Amino acid sequence: MNQPSRTPRRDRDRLRLLEATLPHVSFDGWTLAAMRAGAADIDLDPADLVRLFPDGPDELIRLFMEDADARMDEELTRRDLGNMRIRDRIATAVRVRLEQQMPHREAIRRALALQVLPQNGPGGLRALYRTVDLMWRAAGDTSTDFNFYTKRLLLSGVYTATLMFWINDKSDDCEATWSFLDRRIGNVMQIEKAKARAKRWLPDPDELVRRVVRRQRGGQAGPFSASEKPG
Repeated sequence: MNQPSRTPRRDRDRLRLLEATLPHVSFDGWTLAAMRAGAADIDLDPADLVRLFPDGPDELIRLFMEDADARMDEELTRRDLGNMRIRDRIATAVRVRLEQQMPHREAIRRALALQVLPQNGPGGLRALYRTVDLMWRAAGDTSTDFNFYTKRLLLSGVYTATLMFWINDKSDDCEATWSFLDRRIGNVMQIEKAKARAKRWLPDPDELVRRVVRRQRGGQAGPFSASEKPG
């Protein structure tokens, strides 16, 4: 379906309807019924639902995630992350995201239940990537090599696991969640340390490729010379 052109008024109305609908999501889920109830709360004509959200509740969920990303990014920009250790920057990013969403925990639970459906999987993955990418950028990541992808993959695992733990956390001020997050980040940091140690004795991949090319041009069979062979 062709999306209507964006205007400041339309964007404001979409956010107003999202905010009005969220309290109803806890009872009615991400449904047209919840959207109609939200529209009634702000005296919005029900006919405007199609104008504002042509794709219905699915589009409302997308706006919910995008708005959460924007709020998180704005808050992280205000914080002085540059003076923190990298693990503390990531922990802060995840914690800010979850603390901001505390009033909407049930809405998130219901959104996650929808995103695991096969037809919604790609959209859920895109939303997850966008969130962790913003976290890494806020943390000062400037990588452009393979590390760019591995960092986001690792953080996706940390964030997803912490999110699922947080959804059911009943501890005071979610202290159990923050401890869980710290342990998950600690596990990732151990992996990164192991990778750094491995680089001391494993051949550099780019150099290995250059060796293979040189050996092939010179008629030799393998990437190592006799003195270079491991073991």
